[in-house]
Amino acid sequence: MAPDQIFHLITWFSIAASLAALVVAGGLTGWVLKQPAGNARMQEIAGAIQEGAAAYLNRQYTTIAGVSVVLAALIFFFFRTPEDTMHGLVPALGFVVGAVFSGFAGYAGMNISVRANVRTTAAAERGLPQALDVAFRGGAVTGFAIVGLGLLGVAAFFMWLFPTDLAAEAASHNRELFNLALEGMGFGASLISLFARVGGGIFTKAADVGGDLVGKVEAGIPEDDPRNPATIADNVGDNVGDCAGMGADLFETYVVTMIAGMLLGQFAFPGSAQGVLLPLALGAAAIVASIIGSFFVRLSASENIMGALYKGLFATTAVAVGLFYYLVEKVMGENAMPFFWAGSIGLAVMVLITLITEYYTSTNFRPVKVIAEASQTGPATNIISGLAVGMESTAVPIVIIIAGIAGSFFMTQGLATEGVETVIMGAYGIAIAAVGMLSTAGMVVAIDSYGPITDNAGGIAEMSELPGTVREITDKLDAVGNTTKAVTKGYAIGSAGLGALALFITFTKKVDGFENLKGIVYTLQDPMIIIGLFLGGMLPFLASSMFMNAVGKAAQAVIVEVRRQFREMPGIMDRTQKPDYGKAVDLVTRAAIREMLLPGAMAVLAPVVAAFVGIKLLAGMLSGAILTGMLMALMMATGGGAWDNAKKYIELGSFGGKGSDAHKAAVVGDTVGDPFKDTAGPALNPMIKILNIVALLVVTAFATQLHP
Repeated sequence: MAPDQIFHLITWFSIAASLAALVVAGGLTGWVLKQPAGNARMQEIAGAIQEGAAAYLNRQYTTIAGVSVVLAALIFFFFRTPEDTMHGLVPALGFVVGAVFSGFAGYAGMNISVRANVRTTAAAERGLPQALDVAFRGGAVTGFAIVGLGLLGVAAFFMWLFPTDLAAEAASHNRELFNLALEGMGFGASLISLFARVGGGIFTKAADVGGDLVGKVEAGIPEDDPRNPATIADNVGDNVGDCAGMGADLFETYVVTMIAGMLLGQFAFPGSAQGVLLPLALGAAAIVASIIGSFFVRLSASENIMGALYKGLFATTAVAVGLFYYLVEKVMGENAMPFFWAGSIGLAVMVLITLITEYYTSTNFRPVKVIAEASQTGPATNIISGLAVGMESTAVPIVIIIAGIAGSFFMTQGLATEGVETVIMGAYGIAIAAVGMLSTAGMVVAIDSYGPITDNAGGIAEMSELPGTVREITDKLDAVGNTTKAVTKGYAIGSAGLGALALFITFTKKVDGFENLKGIVYTLQDPMIIIGLFLGGMLPFLASSMFMNAVGKAAQAVIVEVRRQFREMPGIMDRTQKPDYGKAVDLVTRAAIREMLLPGAMAVLAPVVAAFVGIKLLAGMLSGAILTGMLMALMMATGGGAWDNAKKYIELGSFGGKGSDAHKAAVVGDTVGDPFKDTAGPALNPMIKILNIVALLVVTAFATQLHP
């Protein structure tokens, strides 16, 4: 097949696959909304959750929109030239598209999750298979919306700006505009993701921690008891944090990884469109694979919920491998196999990190049981054990990621042609592995978003005082949901590390393209590199401190409010008075919006300030942030998930069950793990990528002012 034919084939296949994902998301939405929504009490509770989630998200996006308008204007101002306003318009437009699509992906996911939750509860009255179907399909809406919007945005810019005839006079100009559009889009997606992750994480964990400490530990009432004034806020938080926040997060990770592959592809294959086409082809293939894989999620006679979800994941992976083989050969020709293996290595890394994260966070395995056992001697030993498990959980994933980096690098480096450095071709192999790993995000996010839906379903069952058999089913779904949420965080963090590494190599190559910066040597003997490493290594710790403090302050306010209502409204406990749920929702909303701005500003401004000091300082800072950010994120996300399921393990009857001293200790440990796994850990994922994306933009905008 001629190169022009391949070019058009892959372009239109990418557009078609992205639209197919959006059509499937729409079809699943219609199916979910047709399911029974339960009795009047269930619908009343679900309505309160919907109202609170919409109010928070509207306020959050209104705040972010103001910031985004200013940033879009600044991008246009700094990038435009007197000869060509397109240099300013295109990256500004890319920024807007990335921000809008990221926000929409999160909003769409939240919007269906707050409607799927009550329908899952109603389905649980009919049985476990029915409840699983509703929860998974509700989560799949988010998954397919993310990959559909992500691929559509990148492919649309590709179709508009990337030249088919690379020898044409306008080719260089168009490719430059295309790269600016991608960088702008990555920046927009990363910014929204960071704000959504931080704001949603603060909201969900402040409500959860505050409600649990007063309700469970002090008042001795069950989780999701309608007498707890923070209950509705807690259920709202599940949606704005784990659906809207995770939706924006995975959209950003998907887009930025795709962008890293396409940018590096131009360095690896100068004068050819191959390097840019391959990431598009892999992304489109995996969307088709995810759609097929979603039909394999079925509960067997053994009622193994995780096994049912894994059927879909493994089917998606198998179909993706087959499609990769076919498409890589079409795009890369005689050099196809090394790139096929690089993409397949990414899929293998995805599967292995999924399994390892399940091991560390599932109630079926040693780490969670060790934390639960330690709870028998009090909160202190529970916390010590949880921290130890979190630290231990970084080792195997890092080894897997190292193996993925080494395998994909050495698989492709030998294909470097004249004028292309072996390190660039190897780095492109790493980028392809990252694209392969992220390509199945549609299925992975479907499995993740299932989690908050089932969590809410359990809360609605409790507050509606449904029979114990219903809560038993929702508890089974929820226990697996805790694991799937942890698995997705591990997946997002691992892929973010590969993507950030590809972005960093792109950064160094781009710097070398400017005459006044050419020839910079990055060595640990240079004090500016060392200073940058220390500064970058410090940033994830400082940001995590901000995230944790924000949760702590907001949780304190929730605790004070819940105690006040219990004290001033004694009829709450005997159910003669109704708690003021709206007060807690409004309180946490204001705290989350206020606290999300400073970490976001730090992530955007740090590379800008470093660039003015020197390019070596900036390079060192990016390296340090990637390393410590990945380790911190893995430790907190996985450790927090283990803490949560240790509590669940005890609640299922071990070590005295609910109400025992071990249970009270596990609740305290879980309140530490909650901001770890749902606020600080996941927020570091977009943070390390936004640092790299801003660095790419800064170098372009201020190249004439930077000094080595």
